Amino acid sequence: MVEVLFGGRGEGMSRELCAMANDRMKTANGSVVFIDKDSNHIYDLDSGIRLINAAEYNIDGPKMFSGFVSGIAAQDFDIEAIYVASFIKIVRHPVASLEGLFGFFESFSERTGADLIIEINTQDERPGFMDKFVK
Repeated sequence: MVEVLFGGRGEGMSRELCAMANDRMKTANGSVVFIDKDSNHIYDLDSGIRLINAAEYNIDGPKMFSGFVSGIAAQDFDIEAIYVASFIKIVRHPVASLEGLFGFFESFSERTGADLIIEINTQDERPGFMDKFVK
C-alpha cells in the first residue's frame, strides 16, 4: 500500500506522520522505518523505529531515492512500513514530475509487502496521478 499525506506547510502533517509511525510500531511484527531530511523527529518517535537522516546520503533525485529505498529493503527483509517525511525536500523535484517514482513505489510495495506512507508538503497543486494515493 502506498499512502500520501498531501497538503501545505503548517497543516500538522509531520506530527500526524510521527503519530502514525508510533501507532504502527505498537502492533508491528516487522521493522518500521522513518526517513526524514534531518534527525529533528528523533525524540518524537518510538525508540524501536529506525530513523534515517536522508541528508547524510546526498539524495538528489527520484532515481537515487528509489535506489535508496531499495537498499533499505535489501538489508532488512522484515520491513513492514516506511514513513517518509519532508519528501519533496529529500527528492528535490517538483511533485508533478514524480509519476514514475510513484509507479515504482506501487511495485515496490507489492513486491516487498512493505507499506509506504509519504508526507508531501507543498504549495503546488496535487497532480492527478496522485489522487489514488491520497487518503
